[in-house]
Amino acid sequence: MSRGHGQNTQEVRRVRTPRKGEIPGVVEQIMGHGKLKVRCADGKIRLGRIPGKMKKRIWIREGDVVLVKPWDFQSDEKADIIWRYTRTESNWLERRGYLKL
Repeated sequence: MSRGHGQNTQEVRRVRTPRKGEIPGVVEQIMGHGKLKVRCADGKIRLGRIPGKMKKRIWIREGDVVLVKPWDFQSDEKADIIWRYTRTESNWLERRGYLKL
């Protein structure tokens, strides 16, 4: 049986690509209280904050690929976590060149 269409139905769902001002990154360390260290694709390590509405719905672990939006103030140090990618989605991002970590 040839591998082709219809094999991986999970990838059909559109992957959320980084928009203007958003940077993908990998969770380095969980700090507690909804904060975590994220190594961003631009080479900086930022303190990420999980917003309350996301905190209750999504479980984030070390090594997860996330999308961060740096703060207007202290943008090189702090950011909000706005999305968490699944393993399949992060592989897709890597193949498309979004993750340069």
